[in-house]
Amino acid sequence: MRRSRLHITGASGSGTTTLGRAVADAWAVPHADADDYFWLPTDPPFTTKRDVAERVVLMAEVFLAREAWVVSGSMLGWGDDVVRRADAVVLLTLDPAERLRRLEAREEVRRESGPVDEDAVEAFLAWARGYDDPSFDGRSRAAHERWLATLDCPVLRLDSARPTAELRDAVLAWEPARSGG
Repeated sequence: MRRSRLHITGASGSGTTTLGRAVADAWAVPHADADDYFWLPTDPPFTTKRDVAERVVLMAEVFLAREAWVVSGSMLGWGDDVVRRADAVVLLTLDPAERLRRLEAREEVRRESGPVDEDAVEAFLAWARGYDDPSFDGRSRAAHERWLATLDCPVLRLDSARPTAELRDAVLAWEPARSGG
């Protein structure tokens, strides 16, 4: 894929941020993570949501006007104005047990680096466990699939159990105009 505007999405713990950084580095373009716009900066982090309109305005001010960029993370339910500006979307999927193992390891690192709100961590992990349950009333695989079906741009689906370099190379080699997704 040529340098463009790319959105990489998937469940928490699927590796969207890691792949987003890798693709952005390869293209030498800005990388943004949706969480940096979704949440206000707080200590501990991830406790106060930013207003939806403010998120999109901030993204427009920081990077959307650029010729090429990569944004990672889910913007399901609030970022359609941003995603409409993307040339393509990559969906990362991962076995639920591995995804939850990654999330638990990430939370352990956060615990080691400073104070955390244990109740918030447990609530987050419970929420993350619901992703693969079709009846879950929140961001879920089923909701992601319904959302993907509404997009006009091509979508590349990748299993993020593969090493980051392989995933990056798959994105870089992808020719969405010819493959049609």
